[in-house]
Amino acid sequence: MGLAGLIVALVVLTIVLAAVFFLRPSITAGATGKALAFVSLCVLPALCIAGGLSTHMQRGEETKFCISCHSMANYGKSLYIDDPNYVPAQHFQNHRVPADTACFSCHADYTIYGPLKDKLRGVTRIYVQYLSTPPEKIQIPGGYQNRQCLRCHLGARDFEANPVHASIMDSLTSNQLSCLSCHSMIHDASEVDHLKMWSPGK
Repeated sequence: MGLAGLIVALVVLTIVLAAVFFLRPSITAGATGKALAFVSLCVLPALCIAGGLSTHMQRGEETKFCISCHSMANYGKSLYIDDPNYVPAQHFQNHRVPADTACFSCHADYTIYGPLKDKLRGVTRIYVQYLSTPPEKIQIPGGYQNRQCLRCHLGARDFEANPVHASIMDSLTSNQLSCLSCHSMIHDASEVDHLKMWSPGK
């Protein structure tokens, strides 16, 4: 039984015990009943909330979760563009990032509270998806920072040995010059239906 199954079992147990205490409040008359009621009505719900939050935080890092919204679907398709110039597609297709967490790998803020801020920002996007109108073009607040690229590439031999990178390394690490100024072909979500696509296994 995985974490999700355990959480479901805890929720069911909590509901059953709450129903028992509601129908037979006399059970809580003794010390044992009071202790059982405390565990059932306070401890178990807290465990359910913590486990559910943990499960959804992990699920929020999955590529399939990110592209499940209609407005993100073409961004998911763009990971299969059959052109080595498209940076996200080549990272995804060549497993330079984990395929099942590709979006999170490149778009997460890796500061101390970054992942939490990313998840909270994601909640607002879910709100927009279902209760409002998503924008025509989706943009990252604050723009794409070099630290997302350098988290993996900095220290890599082929990156640092490249004379172009070496000559501008200070500008890259200080974010004065964006990685996207050279590697500008990213998600072409608006044109993805007109581009040649790669099919895995073919």
